[in-house]
Amino acid sequence: MATQNIPVVDARDWTAGGAARAHFIDTVGKSLADIGFFAVVNHGVPDELTQRAYEAARTFFHLPADVKGRYCDPAKKGQRGFTGLGTEHARDSAQPDLKEFWQVGRPDVPDDHPVNALYGPNYWPSEVPDFGPALVELYRRLDALGSTLLEACAAFIDEPAHRFRDMTVESDTIVRVLYYPAQSGGVPPGAVRSAAHEDINLITLLSGATSEGLELLQRDGTWMPVHTGFDTIVVDAGDMLQNVTNGLYRSTTHRVVNPTDSSSERYSMPCFIHADRDVDLSPLPSCIARTGAARYPRITAGEYLAQRLREIGLG
Repeated sequence: MATQNIPVVDARDWTAGGAARAHFIDTVGKSLADIGFFAVVNHGVPDELTQRAYEAARTFFHLPADVKGRYCDPAKKGQRGFTGLGTEHARDSAQPDLKEFWQVGRPDVPDDHPVNALYGPNYWPSEVPDFGPALVELYRRLDALGSTLLEACAAFIDEPAHRFRDMTVESDTIVRVLYYPAQSGGVPPGAVRSAAHEDINLITLLSGATSEGLELLQRDGTWMPVHTGFDTIVVDAGDMLQNVTNGLYRSTTHRVVNPTDSSSERYSMPCFIHADRDVDLSPLPSCIARTGAARYPRITAGEYLAQRLREIGLG
């Protein structure tokens, strides 16, 4: 693997406080303002847990198509359970992405909790007993880390520590388990594993993928492959954070390209940290003061998500 090539923070610096925490905050803020991406090491998500979740994912995604299909409910718009190959596409892409996925909503809340009002509670494949337990534990760890990172995002722009964190307390944050099948049978012209797109949410935490392929679009219009270790979590800003900060934090276009080895498959597990549906994402006055006139709309997180789900073929 090539040398890691995006800014890196050490989560122990946040805990240490003082100058170490100040350095952590500065790196997070400048990275999201500049390239929209950074990486975290010593983040508290054990490699063993990530491997365990991937093993459960491999078992599920290798099940027969008709078995996996039992867990697909179009009414849930891809926000719970299984979504099959050729369903989701990037907002400006005519070709569906070459991926399958399973989405996990917030655990540890009652089935009738408001967070489940639109899409219902989680459900799990009976064929893979450890799928639910592994993914729930991963969710808890990533959600907690996301809260810390959102505090750092607020601190960098001199907002109260709770500013972004409190937007997510009981939100429909999602862990998506992604499977990119081998392409030995060929692919449709122009189709890729994940076409160029921006994330919808506040921030995304990407657990170490099983292979490379992630690329981000640089300011000069060229694509940069992202190189990180398996024990590293990649973080990027989404459209919701860009909106509420009036573009101070960048939601950077990225993609997952097809492999050079057509027999290889890829798995990844992003955690999309969402704001509560009722949260107002209108640009903050402090961010308008830093960046100029308001450049982004007044909109709630729920309205934003519904709009984007329609645009990517899940609405």
